[in-house]
Order: sequence, then C-alpha cells, then structure tokens
Amino acid sequence: MSEEISNSDYQFSSYEGIECPAGENCPWPEEVRKLEEQLLTDPLTGIANYRHFSSALDQEMERTRRSGASTSLIMVDIDYFKKINDNYGHEAGNMALQALANCMLASFRKLDVVCRYGGEEFAIILPATEALVAVQVAERLRKNIEAMDVEICNQKGETLEIKMTASLGIGIYPRHSTISAKELIQEADDFLYKAKKSGRNKVCYGIHKVEAEAEVSAAEKDALNSIFGGDDE
Repeated sequence: MSEEISNSDYQFSSYEGIECPAGENCPWPEEVRKLEEQLLTDPLTGIANYRHFSSALDQEMERTRRSGASTSLIMVDIDYFKKINDNYGHEAGNMALQALANCMLASFRKLDVVCRYGGEEFAIILPATEALVAVQVAERLRKNIEAMDVEICNQKGETLEIKMTASLGIGIYPRHSTISAKELIQEADDFLYKAKKSGRNKVCYGIHKVEAEAEVSAAEKDALNSIFGGDDE
C-alpha cells in the first residue's frame, strides 16, 4: 500500500500566507502555520491544492519576467482512471491518486511545486527550467509512473497490485512571453489532450519552444519528436 503523505513531506513556499492578527508577536504561530497548510493542501494526497497552484504559478511567471529564466508547467492525467474506480471501487481510486502523488514528490526537486489540479489531474510548476529540461524531467516522471506497482484494496477488501500510466503535457513560459497564466495552463492542457488522443502514456509539448531555447539539429529534432511525442505546430 502506498505510504501516507504527511504535510512535512512537502515544503510549502510563501506564495500565499495567513497573517496573525497579533503580527510578529503572534502567540499562536504553530496554529497559524497549520491553518495555512490546511488551506493550501489537498486533503487526500497531502500535496498542494489548486489554490496554492494558482498563486505559485502567478509568482513564478512574475519571476520569469524579472529574471528571464523560463517557467515550465507539466500537466499530468492518469490514463483510464475511470476503469480503476469502476473495476475496484472509489477507495482504490483514492489509493492510486495517493501513489501518484508519492511518485511525483520523489521525482522532483524541493523547489518544484507539485499540486493536485483536480480529479485525477495534477500539475507541476518547474521554476527557472528551460523547455528541453522540462521535456526530460517529464519523460522521467512518465517512466517512473509506468514502473510503479500500485497496491490497492478492492471492494471485497482484497489487496491487489495494479499498473498505472499517465499522459503528460508541457507548457513553457519563456522570457518576453505575453501569455497569461490561463493561457499557459491551456497550452499544457492542449498537449495533455494530444497525448491522450495519440495513444496515452506519452509526453507531448511544442517542439518549436525547445528549438527556440537550444540549438537542436534535424536529427535531434526527429529523435525528440519520436521519443517524446513532440509537435512541430
């Protein structure tokens, strides 16, 4: 069975905070910290929730505008998740979501922002990460998910081991970009949808953004396209 995630396993950044009415001399610092974590945490998986994601993405995009270092966004969706719920029950589906959250926490840096976006969809914000690196880390995550043995309990209370895959889409916010946070999310979601439509268990992204940040030969471009599911459009 997947290890339970505690809030201490995920380091929340100060994207959004709760201020104590007493200011710096707050007599309840631990209580305030716990309340902040509750507001920013997905209760099922223990990772950041949509509220924290939205605030963090805005801040990282602002950091890109100031520093010039790209922000990358990976959207992740479990393949055939409905079948897990239908075949084994909703508790098994919850265990699958927890297992994926654990896998993502183990696959990324502390400074990366790992979030549950909603349902079986997750989002990872990669601060100061260029397009080519984002493709590489997304592919590593895809392989890690595919290699997992996920322990679940079915509706009869039996412990079973299942396999799981996910589809991933990448959005890139480079220096001088004028797109909004909503448009960046849509970009990543569109490539996630492309990964689903083209067979699932894939990473899809805009190959032109990889080329814009690094000199990629024609042979390397073809290799990236065939391995990672890139798109020339």
